[in-house]
Amino acid sequence: MRGVSSSTSAPRPRVVLDAGGRAPLLPAAREALVAALDEGWADPRRLHAEGRRARLLLDGAREAIAGALGARTDDVDLAPSLTAALHGAVRSIAHGRRRSGPDVVVGAVERAAVLHAADFVTDRAGGRRVTVGVDGTGRVDPEAFAEAVAAPGVALAALQHANGEVGTLQPVEQALGAARPAGVPLLVDAGASVGHVGVGDAWDVLAADPGDWGGPGGLGVLVTRAGVRRAPDWPQDDDRWFPGGVSVPLALAAAVALQHAVATAERHAVRLHGLVDLVRSEVAARVPAVDVVGDPVQRLPHVVTFSCLYVDGEAIVTELDRRGFAVGSGSACTSSTLEPSHVLAAMGALTQGNVRLALHPGTSEADVHAFLDALPSAVADVRALLGVTGL
Repeated sequence: MRGVSSSTSAPRPRVVLDAGGRAPLLPAAREALVAALDEGWADPRRLHAEGRRARLLLDGAREAIAGALGARTDDVDLAPSLTAALHGAVRSIAHGRRRSGPDVVVGAVERAAVLHAADFVTDRAGGRRVTVGVDGTGRVDPEAFAEAVAAPGVALAALQHANGEVGTLQPVEQALGAARPAGVPLLVDAGASVGHVGVGDAWDVLAADPGDWGGPGGLGVLVTRAGVRRAPDWPQDDDRWFPGGVSVPLALAAAVALQHAVATAERHAVRLHGLVDLVRSEVAARVPAVDVVGDPVQRLPHVVTFSCLYVDGEAIVTELDRRGFAVGSGSACTSSTLEPSHVLAAMGALTQGNVRLALHPGTSEADVHAFLDALPSAVADVRALLGVTGL
């Protein structure tokens, strides 16, 4: 009987390049989560021993998160998600400062959760959502932002620390410098930054996303400095800011992941920054009619976006997925709809055939080279289906 040849090579493992908001769970966070499921399963509001133990774990998680962010433990609130944290921040600050005015100032490339919450509170109060434009890299005009927050009737200003779709860092220091004299609190969405780069202290209210730094999903972080007036506009609950509370095991795992991410961020940032530089240069060289966007220098180390003319975003994502590469498309905060990105539109950039990469610490140089090798033919095949050839 003849032997069976074993020369057939095994299929290449899938490559995940879409870790924005949902990075692979860090091993340390997984261990903490499993341990906390045994120790912190009880309701931390209960008075029995199991409840008290859960309360200690929850308080410890808040303390660790506060320490990593340079804040006081009492200033840290945990929410069911980043979206809930942002909604709660905008709603409670607008309600608490309703006597100051009904308007909210935002950057044009803010996360959809911020824009929608701003529309909600201003529509209800008869105010305006004042949107400040951005330049071609996606950076807010600091002078225009300063002029907007200095106008009468502003309850709140919101400016992200960095854009999670194109990576561009925002002028939060200048924004805070303009908001403070005007008496307007500045909400900074650092959901794409915490755990990757230092966020500094240029904020009055800070929102962060554990899922983005290698913690579990289903949790958000909101930090409010003393002196910022907030008032809930929802029914009373024991957990004043986020009724119902959060999972203690998720909170503990998020805290452990954050400590690990912060401790290793600088080392990973250098490597990932180089890989993104490689993507930025090689995509432009290998794929015709492509637009690589975002600031090439003042940016997050792990995020890059480019758009391909004559290609549909859903089609290119599907084709790359078929070839073993998970990538994002559309707006980073509304990607499930695969609608044209409001971020790219605000920048005046090409919105067709958008591909967004968010690398994680486990992304290897081989992964990136494999993606770059597969991309040109993937784009060409999708274009050919539309009858576009000869580029």
